[in-house]
Amino acid sequence: MKTAVESGVPRRQLGRTDIEITPIGLGTWQFAGGKGFDSLVWQDVPNDVTDEIVEKALAGGINWFDTAEAYGMGRSEARLAKALQASGASPEDVFIATKWMPLFRTAASLGKNIGKRKDCLKPYGVGLFQIHQPIALSSVKAQMDAMADLVDSGQIRAVGISNFPAPMMRRAHAALANRGIPLASNQVKVSLLNRRIETLGVLKAAKELGMTIIAYSPLEMGVLTGKFHQDPSLLKSRPIGRRMVMRIQLARSRRLVASLEEIAAANGVSPAVIALSWLVNFYGEKVVAIPGATKVSQVEQNIQANELKLSEREMAHIDELSSRFRHLIPISV
Repeated sequence: MKTAVESGVPRRQLGRTDIEITPIGLGTWQFAGGKGFDSLVWQDVPNDVTDEIVEKALAGGINWFDTAEAYGMGRSEARLAKALQASGASPEDVFIATKWMPLFRTAASLGKNIGKRKDCLKPYGVGLFQIHQPIALSSVKAQMDAMADLVDSGQIRAVGISNFPAPMMRRAHAALANRGIPLASNQVKVSLLNRRIETLGVLKAAKELGMTIIAYSPLEMGVLTGKFHQDPSLLKSRPIGRRMVMRIQLARSRRLVASLEEIAAANGVSPAVIALSWLVNFYGEKVVAIPGATKVSQVEQNIQANELKLSEREMAHIDELSSRFRHLIPISV
């Protein structure tokens, strides 16, 4: 199996840790099984397809995967682990990021929860452990102290947060720094249709604190691929939660997507590749992305985006067309 370096895919430092990841990883919420709440967003992905997706990602040099406890209550984690095993990947080959959901919990539950996360991911360890969202029964300091205990005991390698606004990023960073541990990342929604990290202080805080921004939903559930603009009837096959959001996003993004299609044609790739390449390069090395994939062809696009570098003119043109999405209130599930 080729590693990211052997495949020619560059790596980036995760925050101020010693961990190196490819600019684009693989998000795995779609591995949750399409049950319960998850069915509003994702249809079930058959196990054999999941295996093919993960194998293709690894073969293409992608070295990290993002999942969460909340994605099917551990089903995504377990399915990812099985797919990694099917591919023959050793624990040393991959880096896994997962998340603890703090709703109706205190920081004291983190010590027990990490055992469940490790059981679901077995034999693969937890590389990056993230607080999934900022609403919790314990203070940020208490959560960071509990996370620091997990680092000190060797149960996780790094600490991250998700969906935290800038002021809470700073509080979390300060609390963890008191334990001598860097806060590695903040996972938030970022795309060409949602650039509010620039206006809400999140990007500024990340730069000042030496953190990485992990962009989820970087293709806006497929809107930035252009296929739904070309054939809106495809929406009928998507879960209801996605359809409602995507109808609004399609109307907002027509001019931008038309330009992505032109640039894609000039580069011999798809609009999705252009959107992803722009996202992980426009902000320097500060932003990485975790697009999902329900088909092997989608993973192939992610791999291409890891390697494609757009021209300065192309980057600037896309920036201009998407600049209004720095301020426009996003629509999301």
